[in-house]
Amino acid sequence: MSGRPALPGGLAIDVHGLNKTFGDKRVVKDVDIQVPEGRICGFLGPNGSGKTTTLRMLCGLLTPDSGSGTCLGLDLIKDAHEIKLATGYMTQKFSLYEDLTIAENLMFSARVHGLDRRKARVDQALERLGLTERRDQLAGTLSGGWKQRMALATATLHEPRLLLLDEPTAGVDPKARRTFWDEIHALSAEGLTVLVSTHYMDEAERCHEIAYIAYGELIARGTAGEVIAGSHLVTFNGEGEGVDRLAKALAAAPGVEMVAPFGATLHVSGIDRAALEAAIAPYRRAPFRWTEVEPTLEDVFIRLMDQSQDNFR
Repeated sequence: MSGRPALPGGLAIDVHGLNKTFGDKRVVKDVDIQVPEGRICGFLGPNGSGKTTTLRMLCGLLTPDSGSGTCLGLDLIKDAHEIKLATGYMTQKFSLYEDLTIAENLMFSARVHGLDRRKARVDQALERLGLTERRDQLAGTLSGGWKQRMALATATLHEPRLLLLDEPTAGVDPKARRTFWDEIHALSAEGLTVLVSTHYMDEAERCHEIAYIAYGELIARGTAGEVIAGSHLVTFNGEGEGVDRLAKALAAAPGVEMVAPFGATLHVSGIDRAALEAAIAPYRRAPFRWTEVEPTLEDVFIRLMDQSQDNFR
């Protein structure tokens, strides 16, 4: 994946004002996205927010109602076919043939893409994703983690320059998720650009930057640290026996926007520091202990969700 000409401005994705409507529902609203070449961008947001629709417009599977820009230096509208050929796309649902073996699925994909050196490419992909010993196993008998490895091998078999992943590790165990993400970072280090939608906050933190879309509108963008700082949230962490039982009372206090138990601790968040201090003041006594902590990405995204209006209501 090396030796490619540099992209204009160093951006693999540079689109502006994307819109898409289905029936009377405007699913994507004036979305701008820029992703530098070789970077991993996490795409986050609640279900039904337009993430999948946006990904499909970026890879040429859907035509925007309006908007413009480039993917891989190619015009989003005029060059949609060329963008498809240079992009790898993993859908939410496992979409390979379950009655074929892993190797047969990859060979079929190689034929569809008209690749040369098909056997060598398939063997290399199997080796890279640790699938060689399972090459003759039927895809339908694989666990979720192995299916995702196979899907990734298929999506990158034609050496794309852009990889779009739509919730690729949903339902996969933590060890398999970590292995999957290690491979994504290895591909990125070779120059592949990745845009990945996810609901897992630990995965979002592994991205170079994140974009948050809520019901069709892009409302936050930057590194994880920048998005947290831009939220202006203040969070206090409560500890002590029975602190979780304070959740209901604190949630009703003025200035408290979120209360979330984390095991034996309690996160209390809002943007008005004085109001938060006043809310927890009655409970600054034994056995409770309170310390200010940095908000988590989960704190920030729950607040963003609470502030957004579901466009399907």
